[in-house]
Amino acid sequence: MTTHTASTHPTTTPSYDQLPIIDLSAADRGPQARALLHAQLHSAAHDVGFFQLVGHGVTQAETDALLTAMRAFFALPEADRLALDNVNSPHFRGYTRTGDERTAGARDWRDQLDIGAERPARVPAPGEPPYWWLQGPNQWPVALPELRTAALAWIDRLSTVADRLLHELLAAIGAPADFYDPVFGAHAHPHLKLVRYPGSAGDGTDQGVGAHKDYGFLTLLLQDTVGGLQVQREDGLFHDVPPIEGAFVVNLGELLEVATNGYLIATNHRVVSPPGATERFSVPFFYNPRLDARVEPLPFPHASQAPGITTDPANPLYAEYGYNELKGKLRAHPLVAERHHAGLLATA
Repeated sequence: MTTHTASTHPTTTPSYDQLPIIDLSAADRGPQARALLHAQLHSAAHDVGFFQLVGHGVTQAETDALLTAMRAFFALPEADRLALDNVNSPHFRGYTRTGDERTAGARDWRDQLDIGAERPARVPAPGEPPYWWLQGPNQWPVALPELRTAALAWIDRLSTVADRLLHELLAAIGAPADFYDPVFGAHAHPHLKLVRYPGSAGDGTDQGVGAHKDYGFLTLLLQDTVGGLQVQREDGLFHDVPPIEGAFVVNLGELLEVATNGYLIATNHRVVSPPGATERFSVPFFYNPRLDARVEPLPFPHASQAPGITTDPANPLYAEYGYNELKGKLRAHPLVAERHHAGLLATA
């Protein structure tokens, strides 16, 4: 783990001070602007796997509605938050208290509320894939009805942004822009986290969330001004991602890396806890396909230049998306897994 002076958040190398900044609205400004957008997207997705997205059309009012409801949730008495404990949900929905989530087996020093598409519970029938457990209702605080409204509106809004971004990204590398439309649509499996980092753990560890890759298609992160997100770059070191007002930090998930045989890259990233009792809030949105989606290899003209994917025997990737998410949930939320899915733990 790289050394990190929390008070100033210095980057390891100044040349890495910033990720590429992509303006999605350029797609509407004529062929020349769109061609430049595609060149920038191509480079960012192929070389870095991360970028900052502006021109996405999400308004400050929409953002404020979510952040206000989110801060109100974390300001609720602990008993109100624990009433939504995700240990009570076989669908991994609800509140996770600080320290109860794991990344790479180590404790993440944050608490959070996990939210997905609001759907009825689906209990897998005999012979059906166990990932159908991931479909189900959310848990909402009775005292804060505006949170449900704001969070579900955010899922819908960012699904639209991510859909457009994915189309432009595929077009940017010469692939059919609509190639993956069949695996999304009305039965896509989006995932939203409302996350609070309460400050340092007090025991010398600084893992807000450990180094990992996301396993879906795209992640759009709204972060506050505190900082702490770090991305692993070509030099092997983790570099800070300075917050930009009004921008989403976008990263590619493992499905796009696998679909392009490594031409597009999913990149390791982590969060270092803020100093002392400083709170940090972040809202990652994961644009994921249907649970039963089989992600086919992408036909595109640069396929012959693809380096292949980096395989990790401890982290196998499955053809059906749902198995990948279930594997991740069983590892990240051991208390939920032990209570509801003890029979599945051997497969994680």
